[in-house]
Amino acid sequence: MRNSSFSRTSRTSAPRACLSALALLLALAGPGHALSQLQEAPEPAEEPSETIERVPLPSPVKPPAAANEVEPSEPGDEPGAEEAAPDGGASEEEVVRPRIDPDKPLPEVLYDLDKLPEPVRRMHDLIVEACKTGDLEQLRPLIGMGEDATQLSLGGIEGDPLQFLRELSGDDEGQEIMAILLEVLQAGYVHADVGTPSELYVWPYFFAVPLDSLDKRQRVELFTLVTAGDYEEMKNFGAYVFYRVGITPEGHWAFFVAGD
Repeated sequence: MRNSSFSRTSRTSAPRACLSALALLLALAGPGHALSQLQEAPEPAEEPSETIERVPLPSPVKPPAAANEVEPSEPGDEPGAEEAAPDGGASEEEVVRPRIDPDKPLPEVLYDLDKLPEPVRRMHDLIVEACKTGDLEQLRPLIGMGEDATQLSLGGIEGDPLQFLRELSGDDEGQEIMAILLEVLQAGYVHADVGTPSELYVWPYFFAVPLDSLDKRQRVELFTLVTAGDYEEMKNFGAYVFYRVGITPEGHWAFFVAGD
């Protein structure tokens, strides 16, 4: 254990020794050196016990907006709000999304293609024939161009629609996506929104049927399109969100999309 008197002596005698050294230095410096030319040794800075970084706080009046948030300029113009169709029907986004109204009876599941209107049956058969060729270019005249082109993505696409399909496919030439399209059109279908501007024939029928209501036979049909793991995820989500095809009563290929 250190002697406490030795510690006190050491701390008090140090300043006296410094003063004696300073006096000797002044004597040696001579008259040609002013006292102001001698630099005083800086006192050692006290080490803070804890460094605290001060960060300016955001204004309490309005929180900072997220990077991808768009502030609406007019009331009722909130981001993500869907515009209603001019004719009072469902918007394009609503048509391609899975919609099941619990207050309405479920549409009939159909398999007989002979029950399709002639324009719908013709477009269905043309798509099937094109897919069986394995040549993605065979779909080009069926997809169309401009505002009447088949919708291939919920978010819209830019550029060549066939190149977009190639990029969706697991192979370089688009055969996988054509196989999916073929399987979808070979499933049962529903006649949705009958008598409304949104009337459509949609494949597969899982689009309009609660997944937790499927029987064993229907689950086998579903598993030709998705895996059991996909099925469980879609049940948790509450809707079928894999690829689906819509054809209007006039025979226009309205969409081929996946997602929610």
